[in-house]
Amino acid sequence: MTEIIDISKSNASSQFILYWGDMGTQWGVNRSVAQVHALLFLSTKPMNAEQISDALGIARSNVSNSLKELVSWRLIRRVPIPGERREHFEAETDVWEMVIRIAQGRKEREIDPAAAAIRTCVAQAESESGLEPEVLQRMQAMQDFLSTADKWYHDMLTVPRPKLIMLMKMGSKVASFLKLTGSKPSG
Repeated sequence: MTEIIDISKSNASSQFILYWGDMGTQWGVNRSVAQVHALLFLSTKPMNAEQISDALGIARSNVSNSLKELVSWRLIRRVPIPGERREHFEAETDVWEMVIRIAQGRKEREIDPAAAAIRTCVAQAESESGLEPEVLQRMQAMQDFLSTADKWYHDMLTVPRPKLIMLMKMGSKVASFLKLTGSKPSG
């Protein structure tokens, strides 16, 4: 039997789940979805919806909806358990893989549609008479930024994980290097 984390107790695991839920709301994610994710992330064994509902004290229907959303983000997966009829779930526990999946999901749901809308606006603005040149320039600047961010995202997916980790840990050193060489951000 899976040992269930009791979030009503004040311990590190329960605090992590509660904080993850709060952070989720700040990132535009439903609190229950974030808490279900945190619980499964910390759980050492797969859990079924009833166990999750009991552990978090949230309605079974809410758990079910949260599980569907997390599966669609590929942050959790169904796990067959021999002799069990209920579906069990476990979370992706590789933090880097989890972050990549979240970034990919947000890009597909938020950035790609925004980039398409901006492209449409720029195309319309380029053929529109009487538009202030500065307005078109601002739209094009936004389009260029989104295009650059998209290219950077795809470039980062090709960087081997150890090199990506090293690059991220070098953050302030990279910034210092750019200052020493006199490079300025383009924009």
